Amino acid sequence: MYRKCRSVALAAAIAAEGAGLRRLAFTSSMLKAPRSAKGSTTPPAPRVATAALPEAATGGIAMERLASVAAAIFTAMGLSLATAKQARAEERKYSLADQVARFTRAKEEKNERYLNIESVYDGSWLKGKRVLVVGASRGLGLNIVKECVAQGAKAIATCRGSPKGLEDVGCKVISGIDVQDTKTMDKLAKELGGPIDLLIQNAGYFMEGQEFLDSLNDKEELKQIDICALGPLRVTGALYKNGLLKGGKVLIITSQAGSVEWRFTQNKKEGGDYGHHMSRAACNIGAVLMSEEMKEAGIPVTLVHPGFNRTEMTSKFGEEVWEKEGAVDPAIGAKRVLHEAKRISMATTGKFFNAEDGLEIPW
Repeated sequence: MYRKCRSVALAAAIAAEGAGLRRLAFTSSMLKAPRSAKGSTTPPAPRVATAALPEAATGGIAMERLASVAAAIFTAMGLSLATAKQARAEERKYSLADQVARFTRAKEEKNERYLNIESVYDGSWLKGKRVLVVGASRGLGLNIVKECVAQGAKAIATCRGSPKGLEDVGCKVISGIDVQDTKTMDKLAKELGGPIDLLIQNAGYFMEGQEFLDSLNDKEELKQIDICALGPLRVTGALYKNGLLKGGKVLIITSQAGSVEWRFTQNKKEGGDYGHHMSRAACNIGAVLMSEEMKEAGIPVTLVHPGFNRTEMTSKFGEEVWEKEGAVDPAIGAKRVLHEAKRISMATTGKFFNAEDGLEIPW
């Protein structure tokens, strides 16, 4: 029976590779039969260990046939191919750098979390919460405010100029708030009217043209850094020192553009957009530092890439790119962000998540 267990285990390990799963190996130590008090042996159920399977183990078996072999093996073991793939998806820690590949994988795996946020979203937790959204006059920010109001939250929205898009939303509006101007932070703290439960920092900027070494624009670079990196620092600092974050949570909407690791994929052999990427990377390090400073006060700070949204800011990429990379309406993007907001705790403080799939993004 022991030998039979090892044979099934090896077959399953080989089949797993054909199923597109991580290679699996069953080691002898894991299949040792435990002895009873009387010295008899009882065949144990095989346990899986993640390890490298020798290349020779798959020799002579056409890779295209392994998927069907896997189905038979998993069925015999009481599993299904779909179950196995789902298990693999659930064990992932990091999101995928390649945007097109990420969207394609989600469709292939029928990932409802990614493709249909409504399947997991429940905004009822927002009812009665005081939620401040900084940068809410249009696009994603405006849609976040609308969704908060729809869920019964006491939403407060800020904007730099006229609150035109916010007039009929049903939220409190604090206009004249410019994240580049430290003086307006005092105005924000004063008009807020008390502590908040959730701060969502959405204000951002992405210059219209592209930047390369032969077309650098230092004024635009500094503007992006000022808004996207120093902006969240100014807002958080003003609220923190005025005691308006006690018992609250901080969500900073950043971008996958701030991941240094992902530049080797998303900007491979191209580079470019220096101000954009530098501003988001600076935002991320600032958020991590804030999370450490406020840790003893029990105030979590979480970074969220909102996914690719069809907004004015991303319109320069065009419809073709939007379609290819799975860009969504900002109303959907808002629910993705709020779904992540629900998960914020001291366990997630200082971490960086992708709102598309809920997985972490590496630094």
